[in-house]
Amino acid sequence: MKMIKKFDKKDEETGSGSNPYQQLEKSAVLQEARIFNETPLNPRRCLHILTKILYLLNQGEHFGTTEATEAFFAMTKLFQCNDQTLRRMCYLTIKEMANISEDVIIVTSSLTKDMTGKDDVCRGPAVRALCRVTDMTMLQGIERYMKQAIVDKVPSVSSSALVSSLHLVSTSYDVVRRWVNEAQEAASSDNIMVQYHALGLLFHIRKTDRLAVMKMINKFTKCGLKSPFAICMLIRIASKLLEEMDGRQNSSLFDFIEGCLRNKHETVVYEAASAIVRLPKCTSRALAPAVSVLQLFCSSSKPALRFAAVRTLNKVAMKHPSAVTACNLDLENLITDSNRSIATLAITTLLKTGSESSVDRLMKQISTFVSEISDEFKVVVVEAINILCQKYPRKHNVMMNFLSNMLRDEGGFEYKRAIVDCIINIIEENPESKETGLAHLCEFIEDCEHTVLATRILHLLGREAPKTSVPSKYIRFIFNRVVLENEAVRAAAVTALAKFGAQNEELFPSVLVLLQRCMMDCDDEVRDRATFYVNVLQQRQKVLNANYIFNGLSVSIPGLERALHHYTLEPSDKPFDMKSVPLATAVNVEQKTEMTPVASKQLEKMASLCQDIFQEQLAAIPEFKNLGPLFKSSPPVQLTEPETEYVVRCIKHTFKNYMVFQFDCTNTLNDQLLEKVTIEMEPSDSYDVVCYVPVPALHFNQPGSCYTLVLLPEDNATAVSCTFRCTMKFVVKDCDPSTGLPEAEGYDDEYVLEDMEVTICDHIQKILKPNFAVAWEEVDEFQKEEAFALSSVKTLDEAVNNIISFLGMQPCERSDKVLRNKNTHTLYLAGVFRGGYDVLVRARLAMAEGVTVQVTVRSAIEMAVDVILSSVG
Repeated sequence: MKMIKKFDKKDEETGSGSNPYQQLEKSAVLQEARIFNETPLNPRRCLHILTKILYLLNQGEHFGTTEATEAFFAMTKLFQCNDQTLRRMCYLTIKEMANISEDVIIVTSSLTKDMTGKDDVCRGPAVRALCRVTDMTMLQGIERYMKQAIVDKVPSVSSSALVSSLHLVSTSYDVVRRWVNEAQEAASSDNIMVQYHALGLLFHIRKTDRLAVMKMINKFTKCGLKSPFAICMLIRIASKLLEEMDGRQNSSLFDFIEGCLRNKHETVVYEAASAIVRLPKCTSRALAPAVSVLQLFCSSSKPALRFAAVRTLNKVAMKHPSAVTACNLDLENLITDSNRSIATLAITTLLKTGSESSVDRLMKQISTFVSEISDEFKVVVVEAINILCQKYPRKHNVMMNFLSNMLRDEGGFEYKRAIVDCIINIIEENPESKETGLAHLCEFIEDCEHTVLATRILHLLGREAPKTSVPSKYIRFIFNRVVLENEAVRAAAVTALAKFGAQNEELFPSVLVLLQRCMMDCDDEVRDRATFYVNVLQQRQKVLNANYIFNGLSVSIPGLERALHHYTLEPSDKPFDMKSVPLATAVNVEQKTEMTPVASKQLEKMASLCQDIFQEQLAAIPEFKNLGPLFKSSPPVQLTEPETEYVVRCIKHTFKNYMVFQFDCTNTLNDQLLEKVTIEMEPSDSYDVVCYVPVPALHFNQPGSCYTLVLLPEDNATAVSCTFRCTMKFVVKDCDPSTGLPEAEGYDDEYVLEDMEVTICDHIQKILKPNFAVAWEEVDEFQKEEAFALSSVKTLDEAVNNIISFLGMQPCERSDKVLRNKNTHTLYLAGVFRGGYDVLVRARLAMAEGVTVQVTVRSAIEMAVDVILSSVG
């Protein structure tokens, strides 16, 4: 009697029997593969062994070249069997082992035979396997068969050939390009997948030629496509071209996308609407038809369509909230949707588009189901609340209470971090909410499990809490962290305590006692910080407090490491000069406000890394070896149009006394070779061109860099801003486009470029001063003051943004935010002038007929003060 094993609930929980391949060993499977050599073959057993091999490969099991080759050659014996299932499994195994086995090309003849055979079930898979093992030398041998397969009447064969051709484009573009006629014929197929794959192949063959792509789009938009998938791809291609053309809506491309909004297929309609709302410069008027379609989808019976519509409307609301207002009634109907993801997106969209009076009602509705949704959608809710707080600052009490309740709920790191970020933003935007927000954050860190969040909140408490009406109430929360938390949090708490002691005379004795207790901590980092701060505070000097407690070092860490290493290699009697260390590159304020903290930190790290790379590249050039540390590198500036025959962009590298102009040049003509390429610059009288470093040769589409070294004016503050006329000079040698070989003789030629401007921003690096008042008292060697009238500026907001952008300095104390209904404002800016000298600006603005500005500048050198005042004037 056959025994049947009974699985109970316990077996299901442990997962026994759920995966028969879980305990496979590679050596045992390869041993079993020997049955491939038996006669007669057992298709069922062979199929089972191939399945095991594929499982191991897909689980990441490493097969050595010898092992894989032996298994592969044994598997080729299976082609003697005519079993359809086994044959198709062989094709799969060939594709997986093609990159690790040797001599896989031996199966080409067998695959070619199957590809041209009469068994339609095997022909398509044979094509895919054949293209996987074929190299460049063998591809031309099967080219005739591939062309026939592309136009085959069997859809599966045609699709297989088209997809395989698409994979071959990256390695054998010149061969696949000859199959365009067959692909065009396949594009007229009645089968929707064949048409879709044919369009994809045609686009990838022509994507480097914008004119050819335009012709292809025009052709298919006129003749029409039956496949909704192909139409969706055509919409994406047209959308990409529109983005490259800066989203001009008056083109035929936009008309085509807009016309797809009336297609009978819902997939096409959504794709068209999604493409329109993604266009970078799409106006509210152009958005209207797309929003109308999405509004209809909101009332669809299909959850997928409702989700897609409300998700897209949510994104539209971020940039064009007024365009989505018409959908508010439909979105309110979705609040009670059984799918909580749809309900969440509906409410967050309403938060972005609703009026101030609807905020309370919407917050109550969110609170009814916020505990039922996933962390991912909770983060979406928090981000929507963040935007709402910026829009309606008077509602910060409602928002803060809701966020504090969310902080107490269970949730992961990303969710908690989003809430903390939102509360911090509310505190910074609304001074009235500071104490309430700090109180909520203090309660949160009592039970916070995330070190990153705890240290961030402690940093905020150290910066903001000493300025509150009763700073002593925060000391208990901070010192609790010293007693109860891990090393990183304790160290952050010590730093926060030091900031209290430096700013509050009444708390100074108590803080000193607490810090002295921390000097006996078991962790060396905590002990060192406490010892350092105690000694600094006991000096009772504002300058020391400013330098070592409030405003820390803003240098590039890799740059500091390199400078110290260089100093130790070449001993000197002079002490190490911190001004020789490059500053940490600050992120643009506009960019930073649109990013999450993690993205912002990544951008700062990338910017710092780029500057370190530039430093090493320039130091490797003999002419620039002794210029000193690199002070600042500008973003690239295009000096030609992208479509011109020579493409040139410029990066300005500023040193203490010099400026290096790096010109990245590309020759886009395949019938020319450029030699001895230099960019000659004609500056004003105050600038002197020291030398040119040419590019030896510019081959077709191979970028190269040439340099121009310029001496900066030392004593003429008004000449810091300058415009250079640039001319590209070179020797041209004509080439044979097919071989790339140049002629022996060349001739001199030149090409006029756009003018290159040097502005005050190129001489100043951004630096943040967390406590501007202390920094202002510290820098008092040179001070000058002047008043200016900004007649063309209409608002204080515009004036503040113009000054920040023009001077290229870092706003401090959140002074870049102008309070509503105010006629006066004070802007605080901090920066470092080339050479490592701090520069501070206090600009007092007042509304009159225009905007009047009283600018006071302080710096350690007079040149920096004069440069800023002369630039503003």
